[in-house]
Amino acid sequence: MKLFPALACVAALVACSPQPAAEASPVAQAPATHPVSGLKVIPLSVETAKGRHSLRVEVAATPSEQAQGLMFRTEMGDDEGMLFPRNPPDIASFWMKNTPMSLDIIFIGIDRKVINVAAETVPYSLAPVGSRDLAAAVLELKAGRAAELGIGPGSVVKW
Repeated sequence: MKLFPALACVAALVACSPQPAAEASPVAQAPATHPVSGLKVIPLSVETAKGRHSLRVEVAATPSEQAQGLMFRTEMGDDEGMLFPRNPPDIASFWMKNTPMSLDIIFIGIDRKVINVAAETVPYSLAPVGSRDLAAAVLELKAGRAAELGIGPGSVVKW
């Protein structure tokens, strides 16, 4: 009968031992930095009339990172993008110099709502596209994604 308390103790210890973690989802395993740009990658969500959509975006935080942007990049995933925080918020103006792929450029206001979208910009164009009001951030996505996701004025962007 002395064996029963010992077995009960062992069973309790085994039951309390940590279990191996379930395999992490691909989003959780995504690198903290982008493999091409080396920029920090963060989650971002957009709430539209079509629902909420999650993206992973590179953050171009410094003036040099913002000047480089997506220049020379030839591809981007459907749920990827680049975020350009504007501090202080300003009337933002972007161009497509040295950018071989078409983009949707989304201007985000101080309230984190979309001000306007420059859809399917022309690759390599030097023509400026700008915000219609003070922009706290600008989000660049693969061309056509804004329309596919229903992103437009009033959509809410969170990061």
